[in-house]
Amino acid sequence: MHNREDIQNIVIKYGKPESIAWLKDKIEKMAGNKSSKDLFMTYSLLNVKFSASKPISFDDLDNDSSRYFNAHKANILQVARIYLLSEVLSQDIEFYTPKVANIIQVADTGELETFLKYLVLLPNPEAYKQTAVEALRTNIAIIFDAISLNNPYPAKYFNDQQWNQMYLKAAFMERDLSQIESVDERANEDLTRIISDYAHERWAASRKIDPMFWRPVSKFLNEELLNDMNTLLESEDVIENKSGALCCYYSENDKAIALLNNKPELKHKVADGQINWNTIKQ
Repeated sequence: MHNREDIQNIVIKYGKPESIAWLKDKIEKMAGNKSSKDLFMTYSLLNVKFSASKPISFDDLDNDSSRYFNAHKANILQVARIYLLSEVLSQDIEFYTPKVANIIQVADTGELETFLKYLVLLPNPEAYKQTAVEALRTNIAIIFDAISLNNPYPAKYFNDQQWNQMYLKAAFMERDLSQIESVDERANEDLTRIISDYAHERWAASRKIDPMFWRPVSKFLNEELLNDMNTLLESEDVIENKSGALCCYYSENDKAIALLNNKPELKHKVADGQINWNTIKQ
């Protein structure tokens, strides 16, 4: 996905000429005189030179980087930050990779949000996996969302344990689970057990669970989870009924299908496409 030239073109098109000249000068100096201090200082100072409120139209730029920026409604400051990191990494990936990974230690919330959200656009993004995993520990929603929501990075690079930790915490923090990418592909048996345990805790405390939370369990329905599906299907909450129906329908599990057969109207709506994970809350 990474293409320095595409990112540079966006900066040139939307940045002020004097700001671009300043940034290019900084990048040039860092090529000759490698310095983590200069990198962090420049990364921080970009918000003085580039405006976070400047809207960008990517309509006439058709490449992977601009499509990704466009989908995330990037502003010129965010693009400039990613451009800076891409450039120094391209100069000396060995020297600058650990320095860039350390941004989490020195960046403020806005700087860190940009880094995590657009991590996938950097050269060799996998090198920052530890930084991305560390970011999951935060209770600051804007930082957690930057790595976990609408971001292909976790699905691509996290192992099951890291992925499961992120998924559970997203539910715990009541984030919008529909915005987590590749949930079906990253479903795993361990996560299924975690989901069921968490649901039982919530139910015991008479608390609600986001119906989207159940999505990964479809292919792993054991006896305990079949009981959970029955609870969902018999719930007085219509959305929980839909959630149980979807899990059973896509499970390829005879017992789950038998449960769903007791709810013919629900089954018909799922089969018909009227109920799916995208429309479940409507």
